[in-house]
Amino acid sequence: MSAGWPVVLGRGPVGVRPLRRRDARTWSRLRAANADWLGPWEATLPREAGPAATSYVGMIGSLRRRARLGQVMPFAVTWDGEVVGMLTVNGITWGSARWASMGYWVSRTHAGRGVTPTAVALVCDHLLQTVGLHRIEISIRPENAASLRVVEKLGFTEVGVAKAYLHIAGHWRDHRVFQILAEDVPEGLVARLDPAPGPA
Repeated sequence: MSAGWPVVLGRGPVGVRPLRRRDARTWSRLRAANADWLGPWEATLPREAGPAATSYVGMIGSLRRRARLGQVMPFAVTWDGEVVGMLTVNGITWGSARWASMGYWVSRTHAGRGVTPTAVALVCDHLLQTVGLHRIEISIRPENAASLRVVEKLGFTEVGVAKAYLHIAGHWRDHRVFQILAEDVPEGLVARLDPAPGPA
C-alpha cells in the first residue's frame, strides 16, 4: 500500500473511508436515485475510447489496483456511517511535482449539510500534512455552482480556465481550475470550516 493509504478520517458526522467491494449495493442505489442530479457533471468517455466498464465491480477493482500502486485514493463519503457519496484522489504524482487532483459527488439528500467541504478538507489535510504532497487541484465546470461554493469556502485559488478539459455528459467541457498549496494552509483546511454539523 502507498504512504497514507488506507486511511479513515472524520469530523462530526462526516467521514471518509476506503471504498469497499461490499459497498456495491449502496453505491448502485445512490447512483440510480441521483442520476439526474449527477448527470450534468458526470465524466464520460468519448466515442473513440470505446465502451466504458460501468459496473461497480469493474470500477472498484480498477481503483483498488491503482490504490495499491499509490496512484489513487478512492474514498466513500459517509454521514453517521452511511455512504452518501464518493471522493477520489487521482493522478498522485511524486518527484518534483508532488501533486494530485480530486473529484467528488454527494447525494442530493445530503447536499447543503457541509458534507462535501468537510470531506474535501479532511482529505486535503491528509494529503498535504501526512502524505506529503505539495499541491491539490480541483477542476470544476463553470456552471457547477454547488461545487464552486466548496472551493470558495475552503479558500482554493483559481489558476485559470482549461478549455475542453474533460469529456463530461457527452461533450468536451471547459473547466475552471483551482489549487491549494501546502504553504497556503499551514493550519490545515479543516480549521477553515464552520463548527462541525450535528447528526441528522
